[in-house]
Amino acid sequence: MTIDIDTPYDLMQAAIAAFRKFGYVKLKNVLSAETLAYYGDEITRKVFELNTLHLPMSERSTYQKAFLQVINLWRSSDVAREFVFGTRLARIATELMGVTGVRMYHDQALYKEAGGGFTPWHADQFYWPLSNSNICTAWIPLQHTPRDMGPLAFAAGSHEYTYGRDLAISDESEKEIQRGLAAQHYPYEDTAFDLGEVSFHYGWTFHRADANVTAQPRRVMTIITMDEEMRLKAPANANQQRDWESWCPGVEIGALIDSPMNPVIYHAG
Repeated sequence: MTIDIDTPYDLMQAAIAAFRKFGYVKLKNVLSAETLAYYGDEITRKVFELNTLHLPMSERSTYQKAFLQVINLWRSSDVAREFVFGTRLARIATELMGVTGVRMYHDQALYKEAGGGFTPWHADQFYWPLSNSNICTAWIPLQHTPRDMGPLAFAAGSHEYTYGRDLAISDESEKEIQRGLAAQHYPYEDTAFDLGEVSFHYGWTFHRADANVTAQPRRVMTIITMDEEMRLKAPANANQQRDWESWCPGVEIGALIDSPMNPVIYHAG
């Protein structure tokens, strides 16, 4: 078996340039099928053990229809922790952002159930009380993800676009951000993900996903890492206040985010 989460990935300069220009990049063959199967089994087990959303799909909100969401699996499973703290993905994030290293913000599993609804347009950093934009989400499908399963889709270059940054993920964000992005003619990419392909995107990159119209769940793990020098800023909304309390406990405004919840995963050199 090829279980590899620590060796360096051969990251091309063209991929780094694309990430910084477009706000995201998709990289093939980042993780082997064996690696994804081994860790995916445990991630899936923990998702269904810890999930608290059991409403019928017809009774859910748009957000609830989009996916089952379980955060910080690394805190509840040694196997998941091993995966999340693998240095292969963390080194990629470090090199893409051009920082000296990255520390944990949080992980989250996003399982779009069979028949699950669309994920509205949004930018993740709306939720994060962070001092700069050097934060990156690794979006890791645990299976081949065709378009009819609802792969992550991006507006290329939208990390530089400021309209809609004050909108939480909702029906309103889907409508308003779509209108704004279309008026600015941002290219839209909603291509499939091969098995082993992983995307990385900035916190301000606008993204969404279509519904899962297949009979299988779209199983995805995400790891959100930030510049190891990231500092906490004053929360701009109630969501950022909750994130401060949940994922950066005890850190003071303006201080380095170095709580026990935010260890360094990778440092260059």
